[in-house]
Amino acid sequence: MKIAILGTRGIPNYYGGFEQFAEYFSVYLAEQGHEVYCYNSHNHKFQESSFHGVHILHQYDPEYKLGTFGQFIYDYNCIKDSRKRNFDIILQLGYTSSSIWFFLLPKKSLIITNMDGLEWKRSKYSWPVKQFLKFAEWLAAKTSDVLVSDSIGIQKLLEKNYKKTSTYIAYGALPFYKPDETILQHYHLEKERYNMIMARFEPENNLDMVLDGVALQHDSDPTPILVIGNHQTKYGVYLKNKFKAYSNIRFVGAIYDITTLNNLRYFSKLYFHGHSVGGTNPSLLEAMASKALIAAHNNDFNKGVLQENALYFSSALEVKKILANTKKSDNLQFITNNYNAIVHEFNWTKINAAYLQLFEQTLERFKNRK
Repeated sequence: MKIAILGTRGIPNYYGGFEQFAEYFSVYLAEQGHEVYCYNSHNHKFQESSFHGVHILHQYDPEYKLGTFGQFIYDYNCIKDSRKRNFDIILQLGYTSSSIWFFLLPKKSLIITNMDGLEWKRSKYSWPVKQFLKFAEWLAAKTSDVLVSDSIGIQKLLEKNYKKTSTYIAYGALPFYKPDETILQHYHLEKERYNMIMARFEPENNLDMVLDGVALQHDSDPTPILVIGNHQTKYGVYLKNKFKAYSNIRFVGAIYDITTLNNLRYFSKLYFHGHSVGGTNPSLLEAMASKALIAAHNNDFNKGVLQENALYFSSALEVKKILANTKKSDNLQFITNNYNAIVHEFNWTKINAAYLQLFEQTLERFKNRK
């Protein structure tokens, strides 16, 4: 098959979840003998024309100058380029800035769209933007040939809201095998004597709630908590000012090195996951793969992944109680169950094979159109 992947900033991954998936899946397809193309931003760090057998197509991306609006132009450039390439299948990762260009997609290519999370629920967006995102979601749901959901919750909502069936294929993570305690020295930490939370600094990720709980517990237990993520944002400045009196709350910035992150998660006492919007979150799976003890915001998306193998919170007071009453040694079965879920369910080999099978089935189903 001749396959294109759109909707990411490019591979190898220097940004986020879809980029990581695009890297793993595209290389897998190339290894299986397929002709694979991945669209990259023109200013991506990787400027070569191929990556482990995957063809790289750089397209002009003005996001660095125009902000979010630049994504629409980048997606337009990618879709316009795809019209001249005669792809069998175009895999779109997300829909936020691409679905409005649906009428430009090549008519003979089969369009498979991973529907991502519920972008219009994110509190950072204004009402008009949320209405546009709802419209974009509707367009993607109605105009794609095949839909993919990476969580059961998203699959149910697509059926409920649009009467559209979608194929559930989870996101993945790599099991963490080689802990290295020396990494803690750089952060002046001791094994299982710190907690952590990692997220983009956005209100729906509930950093505020978690840190409020830490502040409530501070007088009786000043255990350090690492707050990992880019805090050079308006919301980040707000949080740093709000909690500046608490020396145990450490804003350490973004960390992209996966080995460092895996070790920090592995040796932590508690890993807080506050995400409340979207499908299967990559950082949650990585925490499971790193054998962290997870305390997660109580919502259907997180519970769909963790099941009963986590501590759940819905308020700062519940965070305080978890901090006061939890020993990692008492919850080793949670850790084992989550790690086994990564090995047996949320693993890249299984996920890549599921996507390839879907591609083959889609090509057979629509063979008359080709």
